[in-house]
Amino acid sequence: MRPLRPLLWVASSKRDYGQFPARVQETMGFELFLAQTGQHPPSAKLLRGLGSGTVELVEDFAGDTYRAVYTVRFAVAVYGLHAFKKKSKRGSKTPQSDIDLIKRRLRDAERDYAQRYGQESKL
Repeated sequence: MRPLRPLLWVASSKRDYGQFPARVQETMGFELFLAQTGQHPPSAKLLRGLGSGTVELVEDFAGDTYRAVYTVRFAVAVYGLHAFKKKSKRGSKTPQSDIDLIKRRLRDAERDYAQRYGQESKL
């Protein structure tokens, strides 16, 4: 088995994830575990425009769509960047306000990683 990388959450992302319904947390939790072990979760898709290694999980439940965004661009940690319930009922595109927030949190994760581990991202 591959080594388990820690899952570190940025800003309110862990609290927001904790607001998801239990079934959504269970499904996404397993997929995050897969990411921590270097595997590719079934519902994971690369989030375009943010560089390689930034991934979005999508789960539909009771008529709502839940999303969790994380990055695997660091050698020894996975960072949870954003967790939210998609509000728009039209289209599957991630809203620009969420993309902007993810970009800011990705920069925060890069700073945290450099301080915590004293190294740059692997990509």
